Formats: sequence, C-alpha cells, structure tokens
Amino acid sequence: MTQFLDLTLGGISTGAVYAAVALALVIIWRSTRVVNFAQGAMLMFTTFIALAVINKTSSYWLGFFVALASGLILGAVVERVLVRRVESGPPLAPVIVTLGLLIFLEALAGMIWGGNLRSFPPPFSIVGFKVGGTRYAFAPSDLFTVLSVLGLAVALFLVFRFTSLGLRMRATAFAPEVARLLGVRVGGMLTFGWALAAMAGSLAGLLIAPSVFVGPNQFDAVLVYGFVAAVVGGLDSPFGAVVGGIGLGLVLSYVSGYDSSSSVTLASLVVLMAVLMVRPNGLFSTSTTRRV
Repeated sequence: MTQFLDLTLGGISTGAVYAAVALALVIIWRSTRVVNFAQGAMLMFTTFIALAVINKTSSYWLGFFVALASGLILGAVVERVLVRRVESGPPLAPVIVTLGLLIFLEALAGMIWGGNLRSFPPPFSIVGFKVGGTRYAFAPSDLFTVLSVLGLAVALFLVFRFTSLGLRMRATAFAPEVARLLGVRVGGMLTFGWALAAMAGSLAGLLIAPSVFVGPNQFDAVLVYGFVAAVVGGLDSPFGAVVGGIGLGLVLSYVSGYDSSSSVTLASLVVLMAVLMVRPNGLFSTSTTRRV
C-alpha cells in the first residue's frame, strides 16, 4: 500500500510538470495555431539562466523570477523575429522553424555553459512528509510543484474564458483577418501568446530541473511527454492539458514502479494511440477540426 501511495504521489508531482509543458503548448496553439517543438529548448535555456543567477547571487527566488521574465522576453523575440516571417506561408513552415530553433538553442547552450549536467536547487525541502510512522515520497518541493501548475491552469482558464484579452487571442488564432477588421491588434496578440507560453514553459523547467539536472539535451523527454499530455487532453483545452499531464504522470509512474523504467516510453505511446483512436481531437477538445 505504501508503494502504491508513493507511486501515486510521485506521479502527480511529475505529471504536474508535464501539465505545465502541455499548457505552454496549448497557449501557443490557442493563440497562433502553431505547435512549438522548440518549447523544450526554450525552457532549458531559461533554466540555465536561472541557475547562473542563483550561483551568482545565492538567491533561488531571484533566479526563479529572472527565468520567468527571460521566458517572456524569449517567447516574444521568437515570435517577432522568426515565426512572424513565416506565418503567412505554408502551414508546415512555422513547425520547421521551431525545429530549427530547437537545434540552435541546444547548440548555443552547449557553447555557453558546456555539455556537463548540473544540479539545480529545489525551492523547498525534498524530504518527504511524515504521516504517522511512515514517510512518503512527497515533499514540500513536490507540493509547490503541484500548486504552482494548478494556479497557472486556473489563471489561464480565467483569462481565456472570461476576459477580453482571451477573446482577442482566440479570435486572432481562428480568424486573424476578421479580428483585424474588428480592431484587434493581431500582431500584438500573437507576440503575447508566445511570450505567455514561454513563461509557462520556464516554470516547468524550474520545477523539473531539481529532478533531472540541467543540460542542453536534458529536457527533450519532458517536451515529448508534455506534447503527449497536450494531445491527449486536447490542444485547445487548458483543463485538458492539466488532466492529460497528471494522468500521464500517474500512468508512467505505475509502469515504472511495477514493471520497469524502460517501459515508460512505450507506455506513453500506448496511451497516446488509445486516446486518439477514441477521441482524435483529445479528451477535452472543443473543436472538430485541427490544422497542423
């Protein structure tokens, strides 16, 4: 029973990180209709920036907020400098650009910080909570991870559903010409969408870094699982991203604990295929068509 609880709590904590990455992908999809395959490299880069600030100042929270601000800036620059130049071209062009950006950022990080893995400090204690006479594998740092992602998801839900900003972002994504005629600053909405998504990705990087260390290629698997979570939940659903991320985290935790860690990748593929066979647009998608 203790093992089951440990696996469940660990799966929720790890799944929350997948949910944060999925949320970043959902934000960009809802605001620009682009799948950003460079999300993992972008969050890796901002996590390196956070680590540099922490090492320089010995302040975790300064590095934390510098990373979030760096994510905002990086996302805005990527949209303005790269994506905007190809957004009117073939639908596949932005995807190719993000793949190129993935390779570029990973190479640049290796040139600046080297290829060695580096440890990243957790925000709080990593010693598990003790209930009765049993200590569980769920620590204050894990609780912070879960609450941070849930808070982000709630904030995004409120923005997209109940604010004029969210309405303008959705209008920009689905009908940019109509939105422009109605007075929406389409360019600004696209930039804001990318900046917001990059900030969400930066949060995911900060949360997962203490567990996987920091390296130029260290976050590729996190992006893959985050993408699976986003597709399973529905690329246009922030709620689906959270459910998909935590659900995937639980499944992979059980597979790793009861079978083998080598089966985790196969398990994620099985989950993805099973969901897409039943609900091709994702479990919580509200759209009936999708353009990649």
